[in-house]
Amino acid sequence: MSTSDPARQPDRRSEERGSFILYVEGPRDRSILRAWAHRLLPERAADLLEGAVILGGRRPARAVEHFRARAPGSRGLCVLDRDEDAASALEAEGGLEFFTWGRRHIESYLLVAGAIRRALSLPASDHRLEAVLERELPNAEDTAGWRALDAKRLLAETGPLARLLGRPLPLARIARATREEELHADVLEIFDRLRAELARFAQPRHRRGIGDRARAI
Repeated sequence: MSTSDPARQPDRRSEERGSFILYVEGPRDRSILRAWAHRLLPERAADLLEGAVILGGRRPARAVEHFRARAPGSRGLCVLDRDEDAASALEAEGGLEFFTWGRRHIESYLLVAGAIRRALSLPASDHRLEAVLERELPNAEDTAGWRALDAKRLLAETGPLARLLGRPLPLARIARATREEELHADVLEIFDRLRAELARFAQPRHRRGIGDRARAI
């Protein structure tokens, strides 16, 4: 390991005390989680996502390597897409735990017609969105179907929904427009875990122990 790479060095404030570290696959995952956090964890949303560590893909080994350099007493949560054949469970690593989405991609949880409609201010008379979602999405009870669904394709800038509506879909805005009662149980579960972890490191905002700024490793 290079000793000149600051992204891989323990930050000095983390050396002084344990902290909570959130690991995400990429910037889009962070933006979606931030949007949900503004609804589910508003008092900690800014600190929590500002300090998230970006892995650059589904790379749990990177999270483990980074976490091992943290201060004693630190805790971490690594949030991963399930993808096609990824194992649903990974072993915890001395305070670092893993959360794998029940569906294939985090974007799967944005396929909520009401939230998309509100985010795009679609007119009530326009029912094209619901027609496409009814055709493309599995039944709510079809767990295997949701695990196989490629939500990234549906929500891509050149995907079927963007072509239908004539514009890219703003994913973070859709996440923020999703009401709590519309959120899937998986989303509520991860925020229950985040809330419990953050309670261990409760402190005034001017003494951030969650992470000083977002960084990639």
